[in-house]
Amino acid sequence: MSAVNRAAVEAVLRQYTDPYLNQDPVSAGCVRAIEVQGDQVSVQLELGYAAGLFKSGWAQMLQMAIEGLDGVRSATVDIQCVIAPHKAQAQIPGLANVKNVVAVASGKGGVGKSTTAANLALALAREGARVGILDADIYGPSQGVMFGIAEGTRPKVKDQKWFVPIESLGVEVMSMAFLTDDNTPMVWRGPMVSGALLQLVTQTAWGDLDYLVIDMPPGTGDIQLTLAQKVPVAGSVIVTTPQDLALLDAKKGVEMFRKVNIPVLGVVENMAVHICSNCGHAEHLFGEGGGEKLATQYGVELLASLPLSMLIREQADGGKPTVVAEPDSQIAMIYQELARHVGARIVLQEATAPAMPTITVSDD
Repeated sequence: MSAVNRAAVEAVLRQYTDPYLNQDPVSAGCVRAIEVQGDQVSVQLELGYAAGLFKSGWAQMLQMAIEGLDGVRSATVDIQCVIAPHKAQAQIPGLANVKNVVAVASGKGGVGKSTTAANLALALAREGARVGILDADIYGPSQGVMFGIAEGTRPKVKDQKWFVPIESLGVEVMSMAFLTDDNTPMVWRGPMVSGALLQLVTQTAWGDLDYLVIDMPPGTGDIQLTLAQKVPVAGSVIVTTPQDLALLDAKKGVEMFRKVNIPVLGVVENMAVHICSNCGHAEHLFGEGGGEKLATQYGVELLASLPLSMLIREQADGGKPTVVAEPDSQIAMIYQELARHVGARIVLQEATAPAMPTITVSDD
C-alpha cells in the first residue's frame, strides 16, 4: 500500500469541476486545508457563494473520489460557505450590514421580473444565506403581496431615522408599498422617485445580509441611473421572455448596465415553454431560444429558463412563491440553481471596476 500525500489528494480534487464556479476546487482557490494522517485524509473547502443544498452532495462526491486513492482507508470532506462582500463600483461606499447587492431588472414590464426577484431571494435564503429584498418598483410595488404581508402593514421606525424591514418567509422585505396607501398611485416625477429609492436603500436598518436583492422597475431611466451612481451593486440579472419585443428591450437593459460598469451576471428567460395541463403538449407561445441568443450575443450566462406555468403565478399572488410553496418541485429546483449561479457569478467578477464614465451632452 503506497503512502498518500497532499499532491495526490490535490490531483484527485482537480479532476472534479464545481458546476457553478466552472473550475476544480484547487484552481478556484476553495481548498483551505488538507491533512493526511496515515491512511486517513481530511479536506476543508470554502465556497464563496450560498450553496446549502448543494454542498453535502458535492462533499460526498469528493470524499468517495479521495477514498478511491490507493492507500486511503477513509476520508472526510468538510465544506463551508463563507460569503464575502463585492461591489462593481469601487468609488461608491458599501451599504451598512449588506455584503452584496443584486439588481434584478428588465427592459419592459410583464416578463416576470418581480416573481423572479422574489423566488431568487427565497432560494438564496434556502441555500443558507441571510437575505433581504428591496422593492424599488416605486410605481408598481408588488413584493408585499408576494411575501404574504398584509395590506396596511407599516415598518417600525428605529431612532427616528431608520425603517425596520418587515421579515417574512425568512427574508427581510422593504417596499414603498409599506409607506403609502395601496389605492393611491405614486404620481411623482423622476427626481422624487430617485430620492425615494435612495431613502429606502440608505435609511433601512437591514440586518447582517449576505445578499440584498433589488427588484427594479422596468426600463432604463432615472431609477436605474440612480442605482448605478449611488448604490454599490455587485451585479445585475436581466429577466426577459423569448418574445422578440421583450428581447429588444432586454438588450437595452444589458447595454445600460454595461455603460455604468455594473456586471451583468446573466439572463433569466421566463415563459419559455407552455406545457398543456390536459394533454402534455409543449408549445413555445412567445418564441423559442430567445434568452439563449441574448446571452450568447453579450457573452453572459443563461442562468435559468422557466416555463409559462399557472402555478408560478398563483403561488406568487397567494403570498407563497414557488420556492416555499413547493420546495421540492422541478420549478423550485430551477430557482435554486439560479440562486447558486448568481452567487457564484458574483464571486467570479472582477474585484474592482473602472470609475463611472463622464456623461456629456453635445449639439451634434
